[in-house]
Amino acid sequence: MKNYVQPGNTITLTAPYAVTSGDGLLVGSIFGVAAGDAASGEPVETALVGVFDLTKVGSQAWTVGAKVYWDDTNKRTTTVSTDNTLIGVAVEAVANGAGDTIGRVRLNASF
Repeated sequence: MKNYVQPGNTITLTAPYAVTSGDGLLVGSIFGVAAGDAASGEPVETALVGVFDLTKVGSQAWTVGAKVYWDDTNKRTTTVSTDNTLIGVAVEAVANGAGDTIGRVRLNASF
């Protein structure tokens, strides 16, 4: 194919805010996980598919298969859909303790 560009598992995006490796970021409708550090406005290689441990709302229980959304205001994942962007599903259950602030998410890579 003469028009093939790349596989698309990762792409370079312009960081909409400062990110460190492993942070989630939302650019328009594209959600991904930063593969490196970048200041706001700098290019950052971004993973669009895979399973990642991401910061989540504490005191929120997750079940396997629950839809997971990105809260771009607070830069964390949540199961609350209102005003948030669907990014994937939970692949592990998480308790609802205040200290349970990491959730394992399979990115859906669709937008």
